[in-house]
Amino acid sequence: MRAALLSLAMLAAMLSLAGRTVAAPPGGQKAATTIDSIVEPAMSADHLKSMLVQVRVDGRTVYSRAFGESMSGVPATTAMHFRNGAMAFTYMSTLLLELVDRKRVHLEDKLSTFFPALPHAKEITLKNLADMTSGYADYVYQPELLQAYSRNPFRQWTPEELIHIGVSKPIQFVPGTNWGYSHTNYVILGRVLEKVTGTSLDVALRRYVFRPLRMYETDGYSTPFVPEPVLHSFSSERRGDLGIKPGVPFSEESTFWNPSWTTAAGAVETTTIDDMNRSMEAVGRGVLLSTQSYHAQIDPLLAGFGHKDAKCPACNKLTAAGNYGLGVVNLGPWITQTKNFAGAGATAAYLPSKRIAISVATTLLPEAFDDKGNYPTPSSAIVKALADALAPGTYPKPAAK
Repeated sequence: MRAALLSLAMLAAMLSLAGRTVAAPPGGQKAATTIDSIVEPAMSADHLKSMLVQVRVDGRTVYSRAFGESMSGVPATTAMHFRNGAMAFTYMSTLLLELVDRKRVHLEDKLSTFFPALPHAKEITLKNLADMTSGYADYVYQPELLQAYSRNPFRQWTPEELIHIGVSKPIQFVPGTNWGYSHTNYVILGRVLEKVTGTSLDVALRRYVFRPLRMYETDGYSTPFVPEPVLHSFSSERRGDLGIKPGVPFSEESTFWNPSWTTAAGAVETTTIDDMNRSMEAVGRGVLLSTQSYHAQIDPLLAGFGHKDAKCPACNKLTAAGNYGLGVVNLGPWITQTKNFAGAGATAAYLPSKRIAISVATTLLPEAFDDKGNYPTPSSAIVKALADALAPGTYPKPAAK
């Protein structure tokens, strides 16, 4: 497995993207031409099989277009469904904050209130889970999951299995004293949300988040199901694991690889480019939340927090240019989220000051993978290029190497 929903390495990559220099787009219909001039060259430059792009300004869709093919001879369309990855974390944190607003939980509630048997549950708060400061190890990068996934990407994982892998490892730091990205946090948080709402996570998210935001094409599942029409994805990431020699053509259909390892059952979600973009806009505006909860979710409260630690590969110091809120990644003033696994990527970003929402979803050609099966996150680079055009100087500059 070469990529997960989001890791610190991916966050760093988002801050060190090779920038594309473009002029600010003119108003009116010329904007579409300018956007075309940014995204069309990416099809060949980034070895994309397909790309979906949507831009919204002031609550209005000004650009929505599909490029390339879903499968050979089947054109991609903006109605196609794809997995949204870590957008699930954004929605789960939104649900958590809605429950805070309803006074059914508090961010400072201890995990022991809900799952007292979990290690360090008396020290970890719900906020520690949501902002990645719990110290729990990330099950995604443990040998038990990595090896099993590379052997069988169709395996069904249970939340209990994933949580056990994460909490059975030594805690990475004393809760609340450092920052380290960990999928374990949100699988546990998903179970907490089920306890509080008294229903399954997919039903709770639908009731509290998706339907209030009129996201009728987004739902969570516990299986590899993707509703029609489907944006198919293809991957060469198992090349190294399977011992495929360099130069030997190799690609697998990965659309229905089982994504149950990625997050809590019921939060393995599929969406459309329209739902993803409008929902990031809604999160960026705080549509479902009180003013206090909205700022708790998106403010850069962790800028300057955290530090590198040789014993914690995921640990790092967050900055004003790149930090974590509650289920969102803040890149300067942009509120963002991304996914990159099974050969498919997606990035959503919203700039509150100018009310600009940009979302891009991509699938890859075999040429995008190196000889070991590694591959980039082109959706993030394309979003950055569009942000540079629509709101010059607002997106963080590439980090110095």
